[in-house]
Amino acid sequence: MKSYLSLIKFSHTIFALPFALLGFFLASLEMGTGIEWRLFALVILAMVFARSAAMAFNRYLDRDIDAKNPRTATREVPAGVISPKAALIFVIANSALFVLVSWLINPLCFYLSPIALLVILGYSYTKRFTALCHFVLGLGLSLAPIGAYLAVTGRFDWIPVLYSVAVLLWVSGFDIIYAMQDEGFDRSLDLHSVPSALGQKKSLMLSSFLHLLCAGVVIYASYQLSLAYNEFSYLQWGGVAAFVSLLFYQHLLVKPNDLSKVNLAFFTTNGVASIILCSLIVLDVFV
Repeated sequence: MKSYLSLIKFSHTIFALPFALLGFFLASLEMGTGIEWRLFALVILAMVFARSAAMAFNRYLDRDIDAKNPRTATREVPAGVISPKAALIFVIANSALFVLVSWLINPLCFYLSPIALLVILGYSYTKRFTALCHFVLGLGLSLAPIGAYLAVTGRFDWIPVLYSVAVLLWVSGFDIIYAMQDEGFDRSLDLHSVPSALGQKKSLMLSSFLHLLCAGVVIYASYQLSLAYNEFSYLQWGGVAAFVSLLFYQHLLVKPNDLSKVNLAFFTTNGVASIILCSLIVLDVFV
């Protein structure tokens, strides 16, 4: 169990899960039905199954590449802790469970589930032919808030779509920072990424620009949320201020000639940022 949790980097669920919960609670408030705990559990399961399938497939597909990279050679599949066949079976099982849970949620989520799987599984191929792979990853995680909203309401709405756009920009930006660790390695194997295409300095500039856009979208989404409920809340805007501050704080941690704090910027800072923002908005508009 420990090996499989490590395989899928279960702790990284902290990035998108808070936004899925945000979408769920906003939808519950919109419907005026209170929290449906059965549906809440199904949304969490769908999130876990989808992400587990995506991460395991990435490890399965990249096993030969990971074995050549000193940074990733100790991952479970190249290290022989989990066999490629077992990893692939894990992917298929989680994909099937995701589709099943989507069917239990509502027909729309069920019909859209193959498209979601196409995006999140297809990401693993993208670095073989395009430096836009970071944006495909961002797109995959951006499905969390709108997917959870659809699970409750069965329809699209403007505010959760805005938060999905924010997630796309946010994840794409910090994944570019994370990929800076493998700039030379990616070039040596003709793999595509923003750092291997632009170099570290320009990559940081692009990441900063994406996070600037993300900050603008989060601010605008919260503004729309305030208008929708006709109140200005210091709790909600405190969460926005914390998120934006942490968004830019990570850019103080990473320099083109110093990547020693990439993991702090990538995991800790972004994880804390998503929890603070989504928790305070939920507390504000729902509780």
